[in-house]
Amino acid sequence: MAKKTVSSSSPRLIVGISGSSGVVFGVRLLELLRDRPIETHLVITRSAEITLAHETRYKIAQVRALAAKCYGNDDIGAAIASGSFRTLGMVVAPCSIRSMSEIATGVTSGLLTRAADVVLKERKRLVLMVRETPLHLGHLRTMAALTEMGAIVAPPVPAFYGKPETIQDLIDHTLGRTMDLFDIELGAVNRWRGG
Repeated sequence: MAKKTVSSSSPRLIVGISGSSGVVFGVRLLELLRDRPIETHLVITRSAEITLAHETRYKIAQVRALAAKCYGNDDIGAAIASGSFRTLGMVVAPCSIRSMSEIATGVTSGLLTRAADVVLKERKRLVLMVRETPLHLGHLRTMAALTEMGAIVAPPVPAFYGKPETIQDLIDHTLGRTMDLFDIELGAVNRWRGG
């Protein structure tokens, strides 16, 4: 699989994949964005790499090849660690509770959570596809704090009004609605038209 190439004037979107179950959301998002004029900047945690091996048939090199630029989670000098690097914002798909908690406190241990912290401080769009259930009060309070900071907590909750026939239909619809938050049209949403 060839590395994605985009124009230098393409808008940039940071895609983070953390170690929660549901890494397919991040991988599929990169696949769907591949044919769009969006420059994707990918950071994957070590836990996400392990989850990828358990939940999918993808190899980490295949996932990295889907993005325009990839960074190691320990790369503190990466472009996405700086507020001067202009982006549309960031989506973390999926977002583990640990990553969510680090972002909420600003005490970040790696590039994924540092990049999210930078997106928040720069007042850009941060969307966290938190993948956990059930939630205890601490989780809910952390989500409320992040929302107050300007993040959008968007758990990958499936919609059924489009009569999905496959798991991929559910994933694509969820990602289409997530990208709506960035005004990026994926063509993946069977939109409700009423009655």
